[in-house]
Amino acid sequence: MAADFAAALLAWAVFFVLRQYLLHDAGDYRFSGALAGTVVAISLAWTALYALAGQYRDVFRKSRLAELLHLLRVAGLGAMLLLFALLLDEQSLGRYRLHFRTAALYFLLHYFITAVFRIVVVGSVQRLVRSGAISFPTLLVGGNSLVLDTARDLGRTGHHLGMRVVGFVAPEGGPVDDALAAALPALGTYRELPALVQALRIEEVVIAIEPSEHRRIQEILNLLEDAAVRISILPDLYQILLGSVKVNHSFGTPLIEIKHDLLEPWQTAVKRLLDVVGAVLFLGLAWWVYAGVAVMVRLSSPGPVFYRQVRIGKNGRPFRIIKFRSMYLDAERLGPALSSDADPRITPWGRFMRRVRLDELPQFWNVLRGDMSLVGPRPERQFFIDQIVLVAPHYRHLHRVRPGLTSLGQVKYGYAETVPQMLERLKYDVLYIENMSLAMDFRVMLYTLKIILEGRGK
Repeated sequence: MAADFAAALLAWAVFFVLRQYLLHDAGDYRFSGALAGTVVAISLAWTALYALAGQYRDVFRKSRLAELLHLLRVAGLGAMLLLFALLLDEQSLGRYRLHFRTAALYFLLHYFITAVFRIVVVGSVQRLVRSGAISFPTLLVGGNSLVLDTARDLGRTGHHLGMRVVGFVAPEGGPVDDALAAALPALGTYRELPALVQALRIEEVVIAIEPSEHRRIQEILNLLEDAAVRISILPDLYQILLGSVKVNHSFGTPLIEIKHDLLEPWQTAVKRLLDVVGAVLFLGLAWWVYAGVAVMVRLSSPGPVFYRQVRIGKNGRPFRIIKFRSMYLDAERLGPALSSDADPRITPWGRFMRRVRLDELPQFWNVLRGDMSLVGPRPERQFFIDQIVLVAPHYRHLHRVRPGLTSLGQVKYGYAETVPQMLERLKYDVLYIENMSLAMDFRVMLYTLKIILEGRGK
């Protein structure tokens, strides 16, 4: 970040000097305090743009060639924004050619100066990693000869990634290869993985078991769900042919890496911005809808207008969801229970609200607070989560993101009336998480609008 900031300052200084000679621009080029502040602001803007583009993630694994290509795209975007800003001045629309040459010159200067700084920084980091000055404690998972082969392979080709194998963990009561036990320290069993990761400060976990053992791999991933480690899985030939295997460097060990960052930083920022803007606009413009629904809820049955309930949100944090009350008072006096189409606890007005999703309008306040998003898996109560994870431990996967007002599971499956139906809906929510994007969010919102207009909500 410091290198990018310094490169942006230097690029603007060189551009400041050159443009009057190369572009023959007769502007005022006297240096002043205001100009200095503008240059600093522009440099900070470039640094923020690179951060939003994810340029500062995985700084120890960068390739110089890949870095130059990524920089080219982002710097080109920045230059286009600059050209657009110059053309916003109505008085200078007639100087289009000059502005185009100005943006082109500035782009070339900024790109090449920043590229030089980046190559120096990435090269110095690579030398530190290759020399072992920077390394990442790595734990192998498995108990057969495949683990030993993986350790040897990483020893030959993984030095540029800084992976330092500290040992392996084996299945409980399972056989352990003799050669493996002699070559690497046995640190425990699968069940001890979370504790070992924390105690040994493990930063990399490589699952080196047969890819066909899907249930065991799923069990290991569930154990590491909350661990702040990079997780990779050894692939088989079929997965390589499918194109799902990526390597970070030309001669790296082929691994399937489990994603932790579901969205690019800029998409994460835009998604949250859309959440806030959408919630503010809806709460401000639809006040009359809230007022009308509140009156009808009050008239439909005795009790409060709003209903609050504790749900589980992102990272397993509980929050209080708010809805328009659609059931009679004390509907759960006998304990938590899921609703159904013919649920006698639902008031007549509540049944209509559910069909057109009016009962969920107050949740825009949860979106504004940051408890929820416009699109994401529906939040559930801990009572039902405890039942679901007994059958589907991967349900915890949903807690990686903010829950949403609507979801792919909601529009594809609808409300769940039983725990088995929750499991059916779960696959759609997992599918959403693994394919998260702003485009996916827009599709889900459009489909939700279609369901509301058709009155097909429950």
